[in-house]
Amino acid sequence: MDQRWLFRAAKWARNPPSAKRVKLVFAVVAICLVLVAIEKLFGMPEWMQIERLRFRP
Repeated sequence: MDQRWLFRAAKWARNPPSAKRVKLVFAVVAICLVLVAIEKLFGMPEWMQIERLRFRP
């Protein structure tokens, strides 16, 4: 680990984030997980898929 991470951890220990910010981070993570679950369950729409380009020498 870099020394910068240790300083950041010490700063967080002295001044932890507010409950509002923690809830915001958990909400964003939950939304991302829901989107991934929907994509895995139903698949990706055809218009979002990348077409493979064939390399012709």
